[in-house]
Amino acid sequence: MTSSFLDRIVAVKQMEIAEASRLAPESVLRQQARMPRVKRPFFARLNTVTGSHPNIIAEVKRASPSRGRIRPDLDSAAYSKACQEGGAVAMSVLTDRQFFNGSIGDAQTVRSAVDLPVLRKDFLIAPYQVYESRAAGFDAILLIVRILEASLLKELLSLCHELDMDALVEIHSEADLKSASRAGARLIGINSRDLSTFETDLSICSRLVPLLEPDQVPVAASGICNRSDIDRLMPFGVNNFLIGESIARSSDPAGFLKSLIG
Repeated sequence: MTSSFLDRIVAVKQMEIAEASRLAPESVLRQQARMPRVKRPFFARLNTVTGSHPNIIAEVKRASPSRGRIRPDLDSAAYSKACQEGGAVAMSVLTDRQFFNGSIGDAQTVRSAVDLPVLRKDFLIAPYQVYESRAAGFDAILLIVRILEASLLKELLSLCHELDMDALVEIHSEADLKSASRAGARLIGINSRDLSTFETDLSICSRLVPLLEPDQVPVAASGICNRSDIDRLMPFGVNNFLIGESIARSSDPAGFLKSLIG
């Protein structure tokens, strides 16, 4: 994926927001987002260390720009139930339609199927999408430092706090980490995949973890294929792993998750 492709994604998101705003104005979403609900603790679960057993966020992932069709027929309800049975501590739902074949509608399906907190994984660039996420029932959202100006990142994090949602802030470099820290991010997703080239290097995670603040919690993302990958990163203080493709491709998601957790 080139940087121009990232620019294309952001442009698509801007068009999607404009279209969605005509159907559901932000003022309506604001009201819906503030309706009472029982929040499922996303950050709290990831902030719990359980010895040699890692915390796994399992992802509803049907496709990706780099890997093509992964599991296009994925039944989000049955899949999330299998992931909960396998020991996942949370679910991640890819909601991007054009590039990942996802759907925001999966939020309600997954949340009804399991008792786990649910993260929205998408390219979020505006307050509208935060209100939309809260109204749809998500407990947490992903914010990608690379596509957000510093002031906007801080604004979206503040809005998450206001709406009683957690935020996983994704970084890939030292500069990203500095931006995340300045914005007040506590849950740090370290993406080992470069969004410009799609090259994956787990050493990026092991290099960045020691640079985190004492109150920041790391989550390793991308390139986790087996227990060996997990064992490689846990000695550096990584206890949380967001895993999509390898679980989605498995014929037995529950069994595969159990092998990852140990």
